[in-house]
Amino acid sequence: MADTDTPPSRLEKRSVKIMGHATSVSLERAFWDALKGIAASRRCSVNALIAEIDDGRSGNLSSAIRVFVLQSVQRTVATAPKQSAGNTRPETSARSETSE
Repeated sequence: MADTDTPPSRLEKRSVKIMGHATSVSLERAFWDALKGIAASRRCSVNALIAEIDDGRSGNLSSAIRVFVLQSVQRTVATAPKQSAGNTRPETSARSETSE
């Protein structure tokens, strides 16, 4: 089954190397996809990013990766430009069409 056919909530176990040691990590496909995107934006490999997360963790590696991804998304949302609510109301468009 291709990655795009796998439900995003399905757990996938993958082997990764951290400091030369192989270990396995189980994450939902959505987290693997997000982790791959974050690694690409940082111009590093997924293994290198996992090694960085591993270096700063105090608990379970899979949980540390999920928290890292969540925090990355939260930072992205917090720094995204805010949309003006005044220009997105469909009622405004409908009223201007009927008043002509």
